[in-house]
Amino acid sequence: MRYIQDCEIVAHDLVAPKHWRMRLRSEDIARAAQPGQFCMVEVVETLYPFLRRPMCFSEIHDDGFTLLYKVEGEGTQLLSQRVPGQTCSIQGPLGNGFPIAPELERHVIVSGGIGVAAFPALARALAETCGRPPEVILAARTRELLLCADLFRSLGCTVHLATDDGSAGEKAYAARMLERLGPGPGTLVYACGPMIMMSTTAAVAARAGASCLVSLEAQMACGDGACLGCVVESKVEHEGEKMVRVCVDGPVFDAALIDWEAHNTAYDL
Repeated sequence: MRYIQDCEIVAHDLVAPKHWRMRLRSEDIARAAQPGQFCMVEVVETLYPFLRRPMCFSEIHDDGFTLLYKVEGEGTQLLSQRVPGQTCSIQGPLGNGFPIAPELERHVIVSGGIGVAAFPALARALAETCGRPPEVILAARTRELLLCADLFRSLGCTVHLATDDGSAGEKAYAARMLERLGPGPGTLVYACGPMIMMSTTAAVAARAGASCLVSLEAQMACGDGACLGCVVESKVEHEGEKMVRVCVDGPVFDAALIDWEAHNTAYDL
């Protein structure tokens, strides 16, 4: 079930430089949403900027949901100025969600930067469904951009930190951290972040015989598959095209389906 609703903003806080967490109230959307799905957010009530912005459900509550986003341009800058008590038009839930595989012995979440937004709801679902929390790798450029570590720890997750500058955790990239954890055929890896991070993470998982799912991010105008603004190259041809739409075919994909070389992101660590 999809909705377009004016949702009340319950809380809206700056959690890191240019990074905001917004909690909204909607029992209908919360009831329908699954970890990994996303929504289209109207950033202002006026006609400009006209297009909604796609954002994943970071957390799903009984009475609503939380969005975690980074201010990247004019639209998200305007959104960051909204205050509790106002309403925000939300279209969703959209796309597919993360599959849960309780039969597998190990689940590892790998996030890079704002890609972490896709995972708190998934971590909670894995802990509840599988009876054990996932391991979590959080990677970012610096310490201040490592988000949600305490939230994951509160769910019982073992959290591994990596920063580009070594200001927190290890000075390493996300894929290298995954390699050190030694995934195997009984491991399912979930990844979200920059394309280069997901490419290298997928490569590590493939070499280890582990399954890997990626949540892709893309600019999109509609969220319904009509505008074709969010297509990415895949390795499988469908109706004469090797393209998939992030909004309706994803945003969650088997990493083996994506043509990483077409995105200039395929390289070995």
